Amino acid sequence: MRGKFVTGALVGAALGMMLVPGMDRTTKRRIKRTAKYMKNMAEDAYDGMKDKMMQ
Repeated sequence: MRGKFVTGALVGAALGMMLVPGMDRTTKRRIKRTAKYMKNMAEDAYDGMKDKMMQ
C-alpha cells in the first residue's frame, strides 16, 4: 500500500511538471520539495501504524 501511494504521488508530481513546462524554476523546486515532504509523511504514517499493529 505504501509503495503504491508514494509511486502515485511521485508520478503525479512528475506529470504535473511535464504538463506545465512554462513554470519557473522556483515553482518546480517547490513541487519537488512538497513531493518529498509528502513521501516522508506517508512513510512515517505507515511505519507508525505498522508498529502499533505489531504490538
